[in-house]
Parts: sequence; structure tokens; C-alpha cells
Amino acid sequence: MATEVYFVRHGETMFNQLNKVQGWCDSPLTVKGINDLKITAQALSQVHFDDMYSSDLKRAIDTVHLMKAANQVSEIGKIKKLPEFREVFFGSFEGDDIEETWKQIALAAGIGPETDVTKIINQVGIYEFREATKKADPRHLAENKKELDERMVRAISVLHELAAGDKRILLVSHGDFIKTLAIKYWNQSDGLHDIIFPNNGSVTRGILHENGDFEIVDYNVDAENM
Repeated sequence: MATEVYFVRHGETMFNQLNKVQGWCDSPLTVKGINDLKITAQALSQVHFDDMYSSDLKRAIDTVHLMKAANQVSEIGKIKKLPEFREVFFGSFEGDDIEETWKQIALAAGIGPETDVTKIINQVGIYEFREATKKADPRHLAENKKELDERMVRAISVLHELAAGDKRILLVSHGDFIKTLAIKYWNQSDGLHDIIFPNNGSVTRGILHENGDFEIVDYNVDAENM
């Protein structure tokens, strides 16, 4: 049986609000973030899920508990946290100003001091962008193409094993991770260029097939429109 996967991006956080890089570092949900998530949770309250999961970062855990508390038609037990679905890791750039970070990455990619991340990715491609991120990181800790791609494949494999026999599940993850999944697994992406960044609280729907194949079928959709 194929499993329908509802990926929800966590709500707005303090670092989102302050325009700071937020990968494996964490910051709390804002009041706006919580209020926006309540809209998503209400829109999904009548959708039956066999299970719910989240990344192991607190902003995702807080989000999934809001989804669980609002759902009226599902019997969800303890939420399992999956580190494989963490946000992309930005190494030494964690907590830094986003535009300054993009400028450093653009310089490492050899295209000059650009602060528009979409322009950087579309000029060099998503994979060279990841390589440039690791190169620009003074400690070279940021995830590169190979590391992130291997983690995405592992994440789907872990989910395939956990969700065997489930018809529909919900999983709270992160904006850049969900976007990179869609670049890889969505047929409306060419696998190289940038796509729109998912909104906080948005839903991206995937299908996990019985043989382990995975595809994104809806991307960055307001929950009310699912």
C-alpha cells in the first residue's frame, strides 16, 4: 500500500523573524508562528492520519504537537522524532545574518557578492550552491551535496520502514529540507534550479510507494486548499 505523506513546515520562529540562518540551531516559535499554525491545524483537523512524526528540533516538535492536539479524527500515540528530517546544516553560519551568509557563499561560488539566494542557485545550480556553502564555511562543517543527498535518501528509507501499512501520515520538517526534497523528487522541478521556498505552516504532499519509491505531488500548499 502506498502511503500519503503530509509534510508541514514548522511555524515562524524568532530567527525567521530576525532574518538569521537557522539550520540545526533552534529558536522558539513566535506568537505569529503559533497563530498561523493554529490555522493549519484547524484545516487538517478532519484529516485522518495513522501516525505523526517530526524532526528532532524543538520548533518542529512544538509544531507537530499543535497538529496532534487539534486533530479530531486520529488516534496518535507518542510522537517519534526523526533526526534524518532536520533542517539543512549550515555549519559556522548558524545564527548569522542571512544576506551576509548568501554573500559569502556567492563569493565562494565565484559569482561576486550576491545576496539573493535564488539568483545564486539559478546561476550555479543547487548542488554547486551546497559545495560553495561548505567551502565558504570557515570550519567546513556545512552539509554539501553528497552529505545532504545521502541524508535525504536515508530519511525516505527510514520513513518507508516506519510507515509500512499506513495510509496517511503527517511529518513536520523544515523549509530548506522540504524545498531540497522537492527539487529532487517533484516532477515540476528540473532537479537543478531553485523553486519557491515553502511558507511556514504550509503543506507539501508526497507519495511513498510500497516499493520504496518516493515522489512529491503537491508543494507549498495552504492547508485550507489541500
